[in-house]
Formats: sequence, C-alpha cells, structure tokens
Amino acid sequence: MGEARRATAADAAELVRLRGVFLGEIAVRGSAADGWQRAAFETLRTRLAAPDPTMVAFVVNRTDRPGALAASAVGAVDCRLGGPDDPTSERGYVFNVVTEPDQRRRGYARLCMAALLTWYGDRGIRTVDLRTSAGGEPLYRSLGFVRTTSPAMRLRLPTPGAAEVSG
Repeated sequence: MGEARRATAADAAELVRLRGVFLGEIAVRGSAADGWQRAAFETLRTRLAAPDPTMVAFVVNRTDRPGALAASAVGAVDCRLGGPDDPTSERGYVFNVVTEPDQRRRGYARLCMAALLTWYGDRGIRTVDLRTSAGGEPLYRSLGFVRTTSPAMRLRLPTPGAAEVSG
C-alpha cells in the first residue's frame, strides 16, 4: 500500500486533475472553457502554501507515473460560532476525496482521510463535516462519521454585474 503525504503547492495541478475525475463521475456539467480549473489551481496554489493554512490536502503518489497522484482528500477549516455541542469556533470540512479509477480498492482514500483527520485533531478541531455519495458512505462510517439531521440548503448569488435578484 502507498503512503499519504501532505500536499504542497506543487501538487495543485494534479489535485485539479483529480477533481476533474471526481466531477466527471458525479456528472457535473461544465466545460473546459468555464474557468473552474484555473480558479481551483490558483486557490490550491495559494492556500496550500500559506504558513498557517486553513486548507490542506493529503495525497498518495502513483507508483507507476512520477509526479502523478493516485488519490487525494482535501479539507478546509471553517470558522463559526461555537455551540453547546461544540464550543470551539473552528470546524473541518472535507471535500474532493477521489482516487483514480485504476488505483481504487488499495486503501488510498482511507490513508488520505486518516491523515486529514489527524491534522484536524492536531489543530483542536472537534467537528468535521462532509457530504458523500452512497458509494463513499461505508468508508466514512468506518472512520466514525454519522448522518446528521440538519438539512442543507444553498443559495447561489448572482455574479457581480449580472442581473440582480428580484423579490
């Protein structure tokens, strides 16, 4: 089995490539021209290089292609107000857990997740959230994640300069 390591800014392009694999599998629509890759690359390059990062990634290298990644798990720190169940203000959020199709069933996602959860724990973060597909749920349950009762909602605000929301 491989070994998980903390990603650096030099891994940004590979992390974006893996995100494309992930998004393709969950049928997210978009085109190469929509700019998400460049924006994601710049975000990763900047945030992974920060001296006290609030976004990290743990990765496993491919053994058959130098410089290529087999798997990743990315996490961010979100600052919120504490509450009775968690008085701290920081929470973790996990996303972009993906393994190359030909590298699956080797435990790479588990290695990346374990390293990410250790990083959160070392920061004193007590609550970590994620969203999962049915296929990913067994891994997350085995790591201690449970379903929550809070419903998620989302609002997409218009891009500056676009038509304003009427109401």
